[in-house]
Amino acid sequence: MGSGCYIALEGAEASGKSTLAASLAADLGAVLTRETGGTAIGERIREILHDTSLDHLAPRAEALLTAADRAQHLQQVVEPALAAGRHVVSDRSVHSTLAYQGYGRALDVEEVRRLNGWATGERWPDLVILVDVEPEVLAARMRGRQLDRFEREDDDFHARVRDGYSTMAAADPDRWVIVPGGGTVDEVAAVVRAAVAQRLGI
Repeated sequence: MGSGCYIALEGAEASGKSTLAASLAADLGAVLTRETGGTAIGERIREILHDTSLDHLAPRAEALLTAADRAQHLQQVVEPALAAGRHVVSDRSVHSTLAYQGYGRALDVEEVRRLNGWATGERWPDLVILVDVEPEVLAARMRGRQLDRFEREDDDFHARVRDGYSTMAAADPDRWVIVPGGGTVDEVAAVVRAAVAQRLGI
């Protein structure tokens, strides 16, 4: 069969992509998953990556952990679903590694790309939807929340992540769609659904 599409929702912390991914997957009857996580092994990796008590995790070690998660996730979840003709909607993907560990941690982006290309067997999402929300709106949404290791990073880190996403989207417009995420959940979900229909015909 093998006719499923692989769609990733990307964006900064508190952009609403997790909620939008769930809505899109329900509309498409797709497999809903997430990175990091999405497998039992991935969840254990995620615990390390998001643990606020780990304040000395080296950026390269962080990048290798995320690559391990991607490799497991593609082999265990994404590839079998696509091979069975199912669509897959993922809350984050390999592009988060490029944004966070490449641009955010200031690692060599092309080295991170090659590492993750190897980890995933060069299986990249067919469509990436970038949920774009103004920084002040993101900050307001995170106020009062218990923040994880990435959410606690400073404004400069988050600015580099956002710039990384913008750079990747501009460099590959056939694969990326930027969706303004400042509206209500229903409004943004409708725009996401329309973009998927237009780009992938599903």
